[in-house]
Parts: sequence; structure tokens; C-alpha cells
Amino acid sequence: MSDRPSDTLNDPSRAASGDAASHSHPLSAQVSSQGSSQAATHVSPDQASAALESHLAPYAAHASQSRGRRYPETPPSARTEFQRDRDRIVHSTAFRRLEYKTQVFVNHEGDLFRTRLTHSLEVAQIARSVARNLRVNEDLVEAISLAHDLGHTPFGHAGQDALNDCMREHGGFEHNLQSLAVVDDLEEHYGAFDGLNLCFETREGILKHCSRDNARRLGALGERFLDGRQPSIEAQIANVADEIAYNNHDVDDGLRSGLITVEQLADVELWRTHHASARSDFPLIDGRRLIHETVRRIINALVVDLIDTTTQNLARYAPGSLDEVRSAPPIVAHSESIAAQAAALKRFLFKNLYRHYKVMRMANKARRVVTGLFDAFTDDPRLLPPPYQTADAAQQPRLIAHYIAGMTDRYALKEYQRLFVIADN
Repeated sequence: MSDRPSDTLNDPSRAASGDAASHSHPLSAQVSSQGSSQAATHVSPDQASAALESHLAPYAAHASQSRGRRYPETPPSARTEFQRDRDRIVHSTAFRRLEYKTQVFVNHEGDLFRTRLTHSLEVAQIARSVARNLRVNEDLVEAISLAHDLGHTPFGHAGQDALNDCMREHGGFEHNLQSLAVVDDLEEHYGAFDGLNLCFETREGILKHCSRDNARRLGALGERFLDGRQPSIEAQIANVADEIAYNNHDVDDGLRSGLITVEQLADVELWRTHHASARSDFPLIDGRRLIHETVRRIINALVVDLIDTTTQNLARYAPGSLDEVRSAPPIVAHSESIAAQAAALKRFLFKNLYRHYKVMRMANKARRVVTGLFDAFTDDPRLLPPPYQTADAAQQPRLIAHYIAGMTDRYALKEYQRLFVIADN
């Protein structure tokens, strides 16, 4: 997967469904001061983008200054480049599949547990709130947040670990790299190119982690991992918002499932503080309402602290541009005290929820399904759908990984049954 950056955004390309502007341009109504009967002032795409982002701070990522797309395209006329990225992600096939991909609880275990889709929406909501307060690019933050899990396997982390083990002799498997592969190559919506052809800054934000070996293969996109530089403020925000979202919705889902209890959480300072505050303010509420009120307060406290601490860091490092953000230490962060409390909550979840014997049973089943599928397809690639078969033996394992990673939980279970279960019709 080589990076082919382009700073030229003026070449023509073909239009595609799901990528058209849905509202008139905000500047299209401008008229000459000579009178309303004169024609509206023509606005270039660059002027339009600048107007839409005129409120941004100097250290924000500006779409008009993007490092470009892998394949040049005509600039959008009624939205910014990052808004176009966001729209393409929402209309992608991989995004729709997130509805049936698991967080902790497998999809069929309950209708109210979080999925990768609802998680991504929660991340985007938190990240946009933070971005708005810091005067950075909400559209870029939203695009990164919505795309960050596109490459996740079925069955959550258990599925990822199993697929990584299967791919150990073939380059391994990592969901951040898989998300990048989805938006760069695997989506098939557009006539002019494979993938979604997203902006460099969006792709950079999707790639949160990367080994040095993989970074060398990624060209310009991998340079920051080799040089010790930071991504944009927007990418940093999406990363922390991801942690805020999954820690708190795992608490909520864990309590709903009965695998953890309010009494156990009393040992966690972050929970204890806001649970007591909620009970003090609303002494008559209990049950699910009290849990929701407590979780809401925890999220709010984490977000407010993140905004305050990051504001202090911005004043301390005083970046005057996106390039100066890249050269600075990490800027988006919690205060030491809140970071310690959030880490304690994470340790609690790891010990009491993620290692609960019922979760471990499902994780074990998930590993068996993923491993069984991989082994069966490796032994006889003819069992694969034709698009995932190749005469190149060296490339076959990666195509198998692409196929399995794209499966939803229920599709993976059905494929396993089709391959291994003989049932009466």
C-alpha cells in the first residue's frame, strides 16, 4: 500500500452516488452592492472553503491547505474537502457493516448493547464538542471518528487477535492499517479510483498506530512514525474521544448485562464521585436512570477537563500552524489527576468485564470461528468468493484477511456454519 500524495486538486474526475452536495452554497446568495437585480457574485471553491473555515484557529487543519488526495479531483463547490471525506465515509459499505460488528458483546446477545456503529457515532459527538471549543476543524474530526473502526474484524478484539495470529507469517493484521486499506483500496463506489480517495489529513488520523516497518512502506503517510512527529490536533482529539466513549459505554453495557455491578464500581474514584453527585442532586432516582445520569456526568467531566488541559497546552506550546502542531509534544491531553482516574476505570474494566468468564467464553468461540474460517480458506481458496481468489499464492493470505475482516458478527457465524455444519434442510 504505497502513498501517492498529491497537492493538486484541480483535475477532473467522475461524479459518484452518495457524494453530491445536498444544500446550496452559503456564499451563492451574495450580490453586488449595486442592487439586488444584479447577478450573484461568483465564488471559487477556494473562496468557499475559506469562508466555511474562517472561524478556525491558525493551528487547526484547514481543508484549503490539505496535502491532497492520492488521485486528484475537482474541488467540491458547496462544501470543504473534509466535508466531502465525511460524506464518503457515511455512504461507504464498510460504515454500514459496523451496525453488526461487536464492541464487547456479540451482536445477537442483545439489542441495546453498543456496536461499532453506535460507538463511532458517540466518538464523533464527543470529538466534535471538543473541536468546537478549541476552534479546530469539526468536519475533519468527524470524518476521522466515523472512519477509525472501518477495518475492525467481527467479534471485536478477540477477532482481531485471532486474525493477527493467523496472519503472523504473512505480515500480521492490525485494524488501523485495515481501516486505511478500506478507505484506500477496498471500497468500490467510484469509477475513477479504488477506495474513497480521502484527504491526507483524514487518512493520517485513521492511522493511529503503526510499526516502523509498516511506516516505511507507507511513504509520506508513515513519516511521522519514523520522525517522532504528531498528527493534527483533530486526529489527537479523535483518539482521546475514542477512549472516553468506549470506557464509558462499556461501563453502561457491563452494568446492563449484569457482568459488573454498581457495588463493584464503588471502588473506582471516577464512578464513585459522580454517582454520589447524581444521587445527591436526584435522591429519588435509581436503577437505569441513575446509571445514565452517572455516566453522563463522567463523560462531561472528562470532556471539560480535556478541553481545559488542551487549552493550557496550546497556550504553553503556542503553535501558529498545523506544521508547528506536528513538531510539538502531544497537545490534546487530560490533566494528571483525571488521566489517573480514567486509567483506574480502564483497569477495572479489563479485570472485571473484559476478563469475565462469560466474555472469555464468547471470545474463545470467536477465535475458533475466525481461525476456522482462515484455515479452511487457506487449505482450499476455491471456497472463497471469486473476488478473493488469486493465482498469486503470496497474496492469497491477505485477501483472506480482507474477506474475514469485512464480515459482520452474524455473517462470520453463518459462513462458519456453511463450511462446517451439516444440517437438515
